[in-house]
Amino acid sequence: MNKEEQVMMSLRELFDKMAWLNKFKMEDSLKGFKSSEVHYIECIGKNADSNVTKLAESLYMTRGAISKMTKKLIKKGVIESYQKPDNKKEIYFRLTEQGKKIYKIHEDLHKEFQERDKVVFEQVTEEQFESMLSFFKNYIKHLDTEIKKQNINEQHET
Repeated sequence: MNKEEQVMMSLRELFDKMAWLNKFKMEDSLKGFKSSEVHYIECIGKNADSNVTKLAESLYMTRGAISKMTKKLIKKGVIESYQKPDNKKEIYFRLTEQGKKIYKIHEDLHKEFQERDKVVFEQVTEEQFESMLSFFKNYIKHLDTEIKKQNINEQHET
């Protein structure tokens, strides 16, 4: 196995283990919500004036998938739609009080997990951080280019 394959397999293993370790606490604390729903709530909570297009770009989903999920989340009472007085054409989404509670629970869980894993990051040197961040930045830039080339957003629904 070459270095590239080792890196990719290690990343996959890292994310799989994080997901498995975090899963039970997430499911217990966020009962009644799937992880995909929580990711929408997080995205809407972090981005003011979220609309279907913004959400599709942020979550790498089709506008159709976003519309379907936003209807579901409105029905669950965690988001609401609104329009701006100066733009009656565009529909935006924001968190309801219940949505803000889910968002806060999710944020708190991430802080808890970050605190749990802090011991690993305390051993990383500044040089190692810079090297990792540079690698991820370059890889993300490459993937963004590939996404644009293939217009993946519109061709595939996740």
